Amino acid sequence: MRVVVQRVSCARCDIGGETVGSIDNGFLLLVGFTHSDTEKEVRQVAKKVAQLRVCSDAEGKMNLSLKDTGGAILSISQFTLYADTRHGNRPAFISAARPETAEPLYDMFNRVLCEEYGIHVETGRFGADMQISLINDGPVTIIIDSNESGK
Repeated sequence: MRVVVQRVSCARCDIGGETVGSIDNGFLLLVGFTHSDTEKEVRQVAKKVAQLRVCSDAEGKMNLSLKDTGGAILSISQFTLYADTRHGNRPAFISAARPETAEPLYDMFNRVLCEEYGIHVETGRFGADMQISLINDGPVTIIIDSNESGK
């Protein structure tokens, strides 16, 4: 499981000219799954996101979590996080989980963030052609990969 975390002052997801999810201060998450991901990885990464201390405290230091600041999440499914660009110029996506595997994991991830960590979560629409607008605050962008050490 891979998640790109962007600290934002605002973010919005539009589909066909309609806004389907938007937040003010918080995180825009781009969320991707691979074939071997399970509930274990979902819970592990959700915990890491919820407890990630990259929000500024009163002194301007990255010392607070999203929960500490009352921020929200805009979560966007993104299978292209598993693009393989090692050969040629056209990415291969064979490492990305199929929709029938990825969608339930994506739904669980968002539910865990909301129900277990009390974070307000807005989403795009799984598999849709989405347009994402954001103002990256900092900029702060962090990649969380469940397969890397230091989980």
